[in-house]
Amino acid sequence: MGFIKEFKEFAVKGNVMDMAVGVIIGGAFGKIITSLVDDIIMPLVGKATGGVDFTNLFVNLSDDKAYATIDAAKEAGASVFAYGMFIQNIVDFLIVAFCIFLMLKGINKLNRKKEEEPAAPAEPSAEEKLLSEIRDLLKQK
Repeated sequence: MGFIKEFKEFAVKGNVMDMAVGVIIGGAFGKIITSLVDDIIMPLVGKATGGVDFTNLFVNLSDDKAYATIDAAKEAGASVFAYGMFIQNIVDFLIVAFCIFLMLKGINKLNRKKEEEPAAPAEPSAEEKLLSEIRDLLKQK
């Protein structure tokens, strides 16, 4: 029974539960960032570069036939070098990393404020009170 009890304690510990919540929130956060990149940033980048759709940038490695899209090339069985998707994934990564950086920076700032708050002076112990009284009596003599 020791093993089961030990596993149960591990599984319901705060750190494991916090990690599980973090994974779930991270998945949802990833969807938001993907939407930000796909629906907002990359269209703006495409507009700035003259309407280039990065997801359809590729080089056909199989033959000299031209395909309109990467999907058409893959359907035809052509071997493609999809550098546009690589660029898209790099932009996704940079944006996710930047957002996480900003989030951690904010959390660290909040933690520093908590650390900087001075602690309230502790109530002197009975021994300290007694020593203070003795000191005061010696000063009076």
